Amino acid sequence: MPSQKTIQFSGEAVRSGLGWLVMFLAIGFWRYAATGHGFFIWLFGYIGFSVAIGAFLSRALKRKLKPWGRRISQILIGLFMLGLLGFLGHENMQIEGFFFYLFAGVFSGASLHYFIAKLVGPFTFGRSWCGWACWTMMVMDLFPWKKPARGRIKYLGLLRYIHFAVSLALVSGFYYLADFSAAGERAAELEWLMVGNALYYLLAVVIAVALKDNRAFCKYICPVPVTMKALSRFSLLKQKVNLDDCNDCGLCEENCLMDIKLLEYARQNKRVLSTECILCDTCVNICPTGAIKSTWKFDIGWQELINMKSDDQPEELEREQSKAA
Repeated sequence: MPSQKTIQFSGEAVRSGLGWLVMFLAIGFWRYAATGHGFFIWLFGYIGFSVAIGAFLSRALKRKLKPWGRRISQILIGLFMLGLLGFLGHENMQIEGFFFYLFAGVFSGASLHYFIAKLVGPFTFGRSWCGWACWTMMVMDLFPWKKPARGRIKYLGLLRYIHFAVSLALVSGFYYLADFSAAGERAAELEWLMVGNALYYLLAVVIAVALKDNRAFCKYICPVPVTMKALSRFSLLKQKVNLDDCNDCGLCEENCLMDIKLLEYARQNKRVLSTECILCDTCVNICPTGAIKSTWKFDIGWQELINMKSDDQPEELEREQSKAA
């Protein structure tokens, strides 16, 4: 029996890749028309190409290799943002840098990045940034705990709101109380970026090891989702579980990086409306019947259906018992 090809070209894979490329090129030409700088076409063309390659591979590769589509996008975009724009371009791409530029009224690369990816973008593609481009998770998603432990720790996610408030207060203090002007911040951008990233990676590694969960930093500590969560409720792009094709195996929920109750949304005949969804395609790739698809339409949901450690989960227990039998 012939082995399955590593890459299988399909209309869906090609359309997905081309769609993302066209979207980002359109943003690049928009910025070019507004500023006259051709750099924006190259910048957004590169990001669009990186996402397009990942989107294509995540659908064209055979099942076991599909996650590498997303990881390739993470690496291409993460190294570009952190390495080229950050370390080589001496621009603070961290959220603290964005706060400084915001207070100073300076429109920088970090300002454009946050505006597109984390303020306007979530209205269209939700928290895709967290799944496909974050340079912190670019490293953490390579750690061994890709399948999270069952359920989240209740209320621990409040730490990211505290982190957001502390970052904002820190920047405000330096800017207004210590008279740390935009010029002063720009002179120390590389130092801010290095120290900030070192702290982020340290926290990410410590909490991942402690909880045996690669995405623990994303779930509990990272301040970036604070604004993205509010805006991604209106996202046009969300996952949809088709109950007609679903065999109720539960693999999607067991492997969801963000502990979302995907099947509960399906039973309510809703798309996955949780603002914790990072559109990583893990559920899409793991589903044995192809019941989960990325869909585009407008809907809003306010109910967060998340598996928590303290929840009573009889369905999951029943599933595990039947598998053991």
